[in-house]
Amino acid sequence: MNKTIAQVMTPTPITVTPEMPLKEAIAILAENKISGLPVIDEKGELVGVISESDLMWQETGIEAPPYIMILDSIIYLQNPAKHDQEIQKVLGQTVGDVMSKKPITVSCHESVKKAAQLLHDKQIRRLPVMDEKGLVVGIITQGDIIRAMASD
Repeated sequence: MNKTIAQVMTPTPITVTPEMPLKEAIAILAENKISGLPVIDEKGELVGVISESDLMWQETGIEAPPYIMILDSIIYLQNPAKHDQEIQKVLGQTVGDVMSKKPITVSCHESVKKAAQLLHDKQIRRLPVMDEKGLVVGIITQGDIIRAMASD
């Protein structure tokens, strides 16, 4: 399969902003039967992705990080900053509170093989597709790649 991402991706994906209330984003995901959305700022630049896995924190909650006490001092066995991020996701009220920041992206001119490799290596389900200007022009998912394979 020698197709480009532009030939396989879903063009002009639904996007949300960091300020959008979380309930609205959840409704968009449910109504459109999709599992994730690119998050763009007021300039149209990609700032994150919100996915079903980001939202699971809302239902599952968090556990206290493991620690030990020595001489009345608490020593965390994991990075406490990670725990703070988890708390923010559980208590989040906006898309910006729970989204994954610094998303991995691909160019619309790259090969589908590269997208498939990234999805596999990073164990993610979707990649925002960017144009030369750095704007989101599409999204490519595992399902898009499987459908392209089936059509060959």
